[in-house]
Amino acid sequence: MALGLIIGLIASQSGAGVGFVKNWIKPFGTIFINLLKLIAIPLIIASLIKGIADLKDISKFSSLGIRTIAIYMLTTLIALSIGLAVVYMINPGNSISAETLAELVADNNEKANSRIASAANQQSQSPLSFLVNMVPSNIFEAASNNRNMLQVIFFVIFFGISLLLIPEEKARPLKDFFDSLNDVILKMVDIIMLYAPVGVLALMAALVVETTNPDLFVALAKYAMAVVIGLLLMMAFYALVISLYVGKSPMTFFKGIGPAQLVAFSTSSSAATLPVTMERVEEHLGVEKEVVSFVCPVGATINMDGTSLYQAVATVFICQAFNFDLTWGALLTILFTALLASIGTAAVPGAGVVMLIIVLESVNFPSEYLALGIAMILAVDRPLDMIRTTVNITGDASVSMIVAKQLGKLKNPNPKNWDDNKEHF
Repeated sequence: MALGLIIGLIASQSGAGVGFVKNWIKPFGTIFINLLKLIAIPLIIASLIKGIADLKDISKFSSLGIRTIAIYMLTTLIALSIGLAVVYMINPGNSISAETLAELVADNNEKANSRIASAANQQSQSPLSFLVNMVPSNIFEAASNNRNMLQVIFFVIFFGISLLLIPEEKARPLKDFFDSLNDVILKMVDIIMLYAPVGVLALMAALVVETTNPDLFVALAKYAMAVVIGLLLMMAFYALVISLYVGKSPMTFFKGIGPAQLVAFSTSSSAATLPVTMERVEEHLGVEKEVVSFVCPVGATINMDGTSLYQAVATVFICQAFNFDLTWGALLTILFTALLASIGTAAVPGAGVVMLIIVLESVNFPSEYLALGIAMILAVDRPLDMIRTTVNITGDASVSMIVAKQLGKLKNPNPKNWDDNKEHF
C-alpha cells in the first residue's frame, strides 16, 4: 500500500507518469477486485446453504436471524449517534467560504447530478418496494450481478430452509455437494490473497494519480476530520465490546481481521471484501462456520455502520455550510432514515452518496442546493469511502463474534494455508 502511494505520487508529477499508471498498473488492481467479486456470489450460495443446513432445526435458524438483524440495527444506531455527536462538536460546515464552495461545486457538479438521479429513481418506488426488490423473479439473473446480493441471500435462505424440511437421507447428497463447494471456494480465497499485495499496490497508485485538485482537500479538512474521528470512535466501540462482552483481546481481534480491513480499504467495497472477511472471521477469529455463513453475507448487505456514521456527519456538514438549521425532530429523522436506507444499500463503492441524498431530502433540505451540497463533499468522498468501508466490514466481524458468543459458537482459531494438501499436485 505504501509503495503504491509512492508510485502514484511520483507518477502524478508528469502527464506521462499518469498515463503509465492508468494503462499499465491500474489494470492489475482491477483484476484483483474482479477476482474477489468473481467468487462473492458462489461463496454466499455455498456457505449460507451449508450454514443453514448444519443448524438442523428451524428454531435455531430463526433465533440466529432475529438476533443478527437486531444487533446490526443497534450498532447502526450507535454509529449514527456517534456521527451526530462528533459533527456538532467540530461544526465543520461553519468554516466553508463562498469562494471555496464555488470551486468545489464546479469540479464535482456533473458527478453530483448523476448521484441525485440515482437517488430520485430509488425514492420514486413504493414504500414496500424494498420487499419486492428482495424477491428475485430469476435466480440466475440475480446471481449474475453482485448488486443483487440481497436477492441471492433471500433465495439461498429459502433454499436452505426447504433443505431442512425434507428427509435427511434425501438432503444428504446436496449437503455434501455444498460442503465440498464451500471448501473449494475458500481455497480460491486463499490463492487470490497471494495476489493481494500486487492488487493493493495498483489500486493505491491509481487512486493517487486520479485524484484531482488535492489542494481543495484542505478546505474540507475539518469535515474529513469529523468523519475520521467518528469512524475511529466506532472502531474503539467495537474493541470495547470485543473485550468486555466477547472476552477476547482487541489486539487479537484486529490482528485477525487486519487483512480484510486492508482489502476493504483498497477496494471500498464490502461485497468485494466479503470472501476475505468470512475467511478471517472463521479461521482467525474462531467463529463457527454456521454463524459466519449467515452473519457476514447479511452484514455486507444491511450493516453499514461506517457509511451511516458518514451520512450523519455529511448531512449536518452540508446543512451548516448552507445555513440550513436542523431541529431535534430533523435529527431523529436523520437517524431513522439512514437506518432504513442502509438496509437496501448496495455494497459497492459510492453507494453511500445515494443514501446521503435520500437522508438530506428527508429533512427537507432545499432542492435548489442539493446538487451543490453533494458536489461539495464528493471532492473528498473517495478516501473517506475507503475508511468507512473498513469500518463496515469490521462491524460485520464484531457482530459475528457477538452472535457466536451468545450461541456458544466461538472456538479457538484454526487458520488454514493456501498450500494445504498441495501434495496432490
